[in-house]
Amino acid sequence: MKIKPALSFWQIWNMSFGFLGIQFGFALQNGNASRILLTFGADVHHLSWFWLVAPITGMVIQPIIGYMSDKTWCRLGRRRPYFLVGALLTSTALVLMPNAPHLASILPPMFIGGGLLMLLDASINISMEPFRALVADKLPEKQHALGFSVQTLLIGIGAVAGSWLPYILGNWMGVSKTASGHGLVPPNVTWSFYIGAFVLLAAILWTVFSTSEYPPEAPESNLEVKKKAKFFVPSIMAKLLLVQFFSWFALFSMWVYTTPAVALRFYGSTDPNSAVFQEAGDWVGILFGIYNGVSAATSLLLPVLANKLTKKYTHALALTIGGLSLISILFFSDPHLLIIPMIGIGIAWGSILAMPYAMLASSIPPRQMGVYMGLFNMSITIPQIVSGVFSGLILKYFFADNPVLCIVMAGVSMCLAAISSTFIKEKTA
Repeated sequence: MKIKPALSFWQIWNMSFGFLGIQFGFALQNGNASRILLTFGADVHHLSWFWLVAPITGMVIQPIIGYMSDKTWCRLGRRRPYFLVGALLTSTALVLMPNAPHLASILPPMFIGGGLLMLLDASINISMEPFRALVADKLPEKQHALGFSVQTLLIGIGAVAGSWLPYILGNWMGVSKTASGHGLVPPNVTWSFYIGAFVLLAAILWTVFSTSEYPPEAPESNLEVKKKAKFFVPSIMAKLLLVQFFSWFALFSMWVYTTPAVALRFYGSTDPNSAVFQEAGDWVGILFGIYNGVSAATSLLLPVLANKLTKKYTHALALTIGGLSLISILFFSDPHLLIIPMIGIGIAWGSILAMPYAMLASSIPPRQMGVYMGLFNMSITIPQIVSGVFSGLILKYFFADNPVLCIVMAGVSMCLAAISSTFIKEKTA
């Protein structure tokens, strides 16, 4: 096996820079998809069903892309061709999504919006999974935590910019925050998606042209191939499944219901076409940007803390802080004070993006890195599907149409993830 040399911080930065663009687009989706779908006519009880297209496509796409990228080698390398294809498709989806009403001659805008949400998430997944595999491809084991933490830093920077952009355009740049007609998307949101398409493509091109990949190693003997062909699930991966389930159930609920929850509790509105609802949506973008900014600011501290506490206890601590922060939203009465729980959510988000992958990477066969990372993505998509199927029903029949309680439910789920993390047995050096 080839010994991988340690890379400098800036080499790791360049190889992960495309994640900034991916998360810029992902943040626009997370912060605005619910209000766009509500604007097009979706019922709040059905929101989570529309969001189901994202994890379902991810569950299908990521293992396939992982397997294909493991087997690929061309002039651009192994992972970079998939970065590029995913970037082109994602940029196209970002441009089209806020323009769904203009395609209404084909289907109702709500269904076009749902279809574009599926295209957007599928395209993001084409780029995202190979980025995870690239860290394990390029870095020695001792740098895995640093590599995934640098990715988290760039994810945070991109997410802050993407989350805040509609607010900045509408409040600081003079772009109208009011749609020109019923069922249309406000210009500040539309232009945010256009800018996001450019940023995503430019960031991924930076990684494609600034980073090289190691060529395939010498062919193995038939005996070696047969031995490695046996697929197995590392014990760490199995234990992480429960942690991931509770973590991503919580995140999905937060992304889907924060906008209607903030609009109802703090702005007194349930009408997605009202100016006050759009104001709530812009403020949610700011809040999401804050938690992503905190994740970026704390990302490089995670490897330091993990060296002292171990990765699993670092992750458990971060998840506990995030879970309690989500629950605390129930007790605030001023929307501006929601900045406080967003700090705790940001700490949890930073750990979710880094620690599970750092724990897993050293337990995966190097030649099957892509497919294992793709399959591990099911621990992200399945809980989102479960949340998507049942959370709307829970909202209607158990929470009396109060979406704030969905956020509290998310907090409880994240605390359960923290407890589950303590049962993981990490690989010792």
